[in-house]
Amino acid sequence: GVRGWIDLDEQHHTPWGVVHGGVYAAAVESAASLGASAAVKDREQFAVGLNNNTDFLRPVTKGRVDVVAEPIMQGKSQQLWQGAITRAHDGKEVARGQVRLQNVPLS
Repeated sequence: GVRGWIDLDEQHHTPWGVVHGGVYAAAVESAASLGASAAVKDREQFAVGLNNNTDFLRPVTKGRVDVVAEPIMQGKSQQLWQGAITRAHDGKEVARGQVRLQNVPLS
């Protein structure tokens, strides 16, 4: 799996003062892509996203969030990963996503 964090503030906001959902979708896909690519590196491949379905569960205005991505299925040609984003101060989930990736040759 992959673990990371984001320190959120006003630069991540929508015009309505909450973090834009695209930040969460990008974080889920980035973490899944890193993990999936690491999993196929020894086969001289990397993974590219085919589908990203991220649900936004509660609004955040600022603070650190933790990002965790873990594989659901890792096949020869495709992988499926899930990601969760939680508030660091209380562990409450703010977004959850699933990313399907294609394993492709490095060259």
